[in-house]
Amino acid sequence: MSGAEAVSVRRTAWVVLVLGAAAFVALAWALIPWHPYPGGPLDLPDEREVFTPDELERMLAYSGTARWISRTALVVSLLVSCLLGFTSLGRRMVARLPGPWLLRVVLAVALVTLVGWLATLPFGVAIHRLQMRYGLSRQPWGPWLGDSLLNQAVGVVTTSLALLALFACIRFGRRRWPAVAGGLVAALVVVGSFVYPVVIEPLFNDFEPLPRGQLRTEVMKIADREGVELDDVLVVDASRRTTALNAYVTGFGSTRRVVLYDNLVDSQRAAAAHGAVLSVVAHELAHAKHDDVLVGTVIGAAGAVAAVGLLGVLSYRRQDRYATPEGIPMLLAVFALASVLAMPVQNGLSRQVETRADVDALHATEDLESFTRLQHDLGVRSLSDPSPQDWSQWWFGSHPTALQRIAIARRVLGD
Repeated sequence: MSGAEAVSVRRTAWVVLVLGAAAFVALAWALIPWHPYPGGPLDLPDEREVFTPDELERMLAYSGTARWISRTALVVSLLVSCLLGFTSLGRRMVARLPGPWLLRVVLAVALVTLVGWLATLPFGVAIHRLQMRYGLSRQPWGPWLGDSLLNQAVGVVTTSLALLALFACIRFGRRRWPAVAGGLVAALVVVGSFVYPVVIEPLFNDFEPLPRGQLRTEVMKIADREGVELDDVLVVDASRRTTALNAYVTGFGSTRRVVLYDNLVDSQRAAAAHGAVLSVVAHELAHAKHDDVLVGTVIGAAGAVAAVGLLGVLSYRRQDRYATPEGIPMLLAVFALASVLAMPVQNGLSRQVETRADVDALHATEDLESFTRLQHDLGVRSLSDPSPQDWSQWWFGSHPTALQRIAIARRVLGD
């Protein structure tokens, strides 16, 4: 690449970076609920008021061990990524791969993915053993390994497609490739979020419509109360893997789905748990009401544009070297580091959105007791730390803690 071309790429990359970052900030400012509940700082309840001593002991024992294992796995994963990406080792490994250029791209992604997976597999095994010992998982080792391998395969396919698109932009877009790649990556983020519920999720689970009955009737009533147009509610066969109680919203537009765990549906047969189940449903319907999946997708697309611009700024002098199979380990290492560094921003936005969904659910059900019971049950079922360290919650917490959610509920509905 000539000096003039390099300067042009650098300028274009800076424009893409600034525009992407500005769009990210503007969209987050406009679409994220920054003040989802009234008043100032929360008055958190004492954890001993919510959980019994035996429950606290069990929760802290599990969460402490799980946290140590998962954080160590994250460090090992980053170290392996950096070793492959920022030394000659990764390039030399990929250089030995056979086949035409396109095949070598896929093989390079698969190779780096496999090495990373094998490096962290002992920690995955340790986490699964821990979950089985504490009754959080009921999945046998064979299906667990199958799910893990399938997840890696999906990652290889999607990453390979994204890198092939990026390399095509670099090779054929030349001076303007950051602008072309930024637009293409943003489109891929949107398309991926749209098709995920109907292409990827069925690979891992089976879905059935929520049967007619009292629960379905009440779900539809809550949907009407929250102003959500709901064609159907699905039940996923989560019980073959986990004992957790959960629900989620995925997709947007014609692929939007409100999905309940079958564990959750079964639990509502107990009269004491019925109100808690409705609280979960109301929370997820609030996400649907505000199109939170679409909002997250659009903000994520803006972030992806900024990331492409940053990549162009950092690599414009040697972009022809990076747009090759041998450059893939470095690109994946940069992506891994950027993903970890972006966690505080991503999770900070998520906590605000989740808080708004809680507030809307409380207004829809007006049931403080059931909501409080739900937070207790979720904490006990998942054995989460009720009072994580502030820095840990800030970096890794995608939801408010159980104590924070109870305090918010008391603020919204009154104690």
